[in-house]
Amino acid sequence: MFPFQHIIILDKKSKTSLYRQIAISIINEIRTGTLKAGTHLPGTRELSKTLGVHRKTVIAAYDELSAQDWIVVVPRKHVTVSKQIPTLKAKKWNQKDATLSYQNTFDLPLQNTEDITQDQPIQSASEIFIDDGYPDIRLSPIDELLKIYRSYTTRKYAVKNAIVGTTQGTLKLREELVGYLSKTRGLNITTDNLLITHGAQMSIYLASQIVLDKDATVIIGNPDYPIADKTFERTKALIIEVPVDENGLDIYAIEKICRKKKINAVYVIPHHHYPTTVTLSVERRMKLLELSNQYSFTIIEDDYDYDYHYSSSPYLPIASGSHNGNIIYIGSFSKVLGPSIRIGFMVAPKNFIEQCTMLREVIDYGGDGYMQNALAELIKNGDLSRYLKKTKKSYHQRRDYLDALLKKHLGNHVTYAVPDGGMAIWIKINPIFSVINLKSLPQLHIKRIHEQENAFRFGFASMNEKELEEAVLCLREVLMC
Repeated sequence: MFPFQHIIILDKKSKTSLYRQIAISIINEIRTGTLKAGTHLPGTRELSKTLGVHRKTVIAAYDELSAQDWIVVVPRKHVTVSKQIPTLKAKKWNQKDATLSYQNTFDLPLQNTEDITQDQPIQSASEIFIDDGYPDIRLSPIDELLKIYRSYTTRKYAVKNAIVGTTQGTLKLREELVGYLSKTRGLNITTDNLLITHGAQMSIYLASQIVLDKDATVIIGNPDYPIADKTFERTKALIIEVPVDENGLDIYAIEKICRKKKINAVYVIPHHHYPTTVTLSVERRMKLLELSNQYSFTIIEDDYDYDYHYSSSPYLPIASGSHNGNIIYIGSFSKVLGPSIRIGFMVAPKNFIEQCTMLREVIDYGGDGYMQNALAELIKNGDLSRYLKKTKKSYHQRRDYLDALLKKHLGNHVTYAVPDGGMAIWIKINPIFSVINLKSLPQLHIKRIHEQENAFRFGFASMNEKELEEAVLCLREVLMC
């Protein structure tokens, strides 16, 4: 009998489970040729006795090996090394050296995509990273969300529901959102009016592809959310910029354009405009809605930052007003749960949602049904609302603390308006100093710098007081040198 006790050495103090240690040892012996194809292995009772472990441990090891095709298990008869070893080298059909093939340039016609600034990785834990408005994952209900997620993967009915109809979004999450959006945002909708997406950006892309083409015209703000602008450019539509001031998008400039030209869509961020953080005034909201009905254009309302208001209650979305079904309302949970949890939603008339669902199916067959249903449960049991109350208090305090730090250390070098909500402050640098110089300090990394406005976004929500102070002192070091 082969001396398995000498080739399978178990370390009970190791973090690797015993059954995996057994499986790995056997795989190594097969790879080296010590255990050849067709070799009989001992039964589970015999091997467990030899190794001094529970029989279930050996059964688990054999199950793992069988699942990977290393062994063949014939119940109540024998276990043998598989004749189809999974790591056998494939036969070469082309004898030329192909190791450098992908170092060639793709040399056939293609549609060029304009460069988008890539985020640079954080090099070390000591580097100060000023994001453009992320939630603090340390405060997030991510643990509760993942517990629910894991529980769903063990329930047979939950497994089935998680893979059915996810192109539009699971019915469970859409049902919960109908009530949630009615209660929090005054939207009178049904599940047919909802599409669940991988974040707000997917919703913007789908809406733009349905509404715009090379003969269309879309109005955006200046400055604006650059990734959305790139999305509109890809449609080949004519893009017209209008100013953004302290009251938001200049709706009266839009009215002048509408009198002269057919407009197909207006992209607006009503709460805490990106990047300037200003909120669209009530007067302008009403005027935009009036113009949309009068001139028959689509409003793409990106309300990504609706959930966080500190000084007063938020204005209800433009989509909650009386309109002709021409408002595409977009929201996201990424600003609540964390930037890596990509769950967004689109609200629109049923026929528009159907078109977007069919387009989405072409590029992304469906989302994570388990995660969507877990979020639905988080909404249903009230955990999401409780979390929002807790974090709003923390973020409010952090906003005010950052305001105090900026006044104390940078008061003569920067100007800004404290936003009534959101997760970032839009900070303009005095003209004598270029914002580009903020890139010169190796220990400082700022996600969103706007050269034209000589400004940057300071995301405060993800930082505690100590981290905020370190960031401001680092900025002072650069600005006052």
